[in-house]
Amino acid sequence: MKQVTLLLLVMGLAACGQSETPKPQLDAPTVEELATNPEHLKKLRRQCKTDRPNLGDVLCNRVAEATNRRFFGDGKVPYTPQETPPKF
Repeated sequence: MKQVTLLLLVMGLAACGQSETPKPQLDAPTVEELATNPEHLKKLRRQCKTDRPNLGDVLCNRVAEATNRRFFGDGKVPYTPQETPPKF
């Protein structure tokens, strides 16, 4: 019984080996570079949807941030409500 327990323990520890670490993205474009080039951004968005493990989290997170910046703008536009309230 002790041998079986020891064998299961060793097998369990062997299965818990280190996983692959993601590749560092040293040459990944910045968020500003991506936001100024919509065609490249569109291409990278498609690639991140289909092949995120190979592209890496750093690049795909920058692509997502650039997409948000292009959609929302710089965030400095003040809220300007209508002068007359809408009629429902």
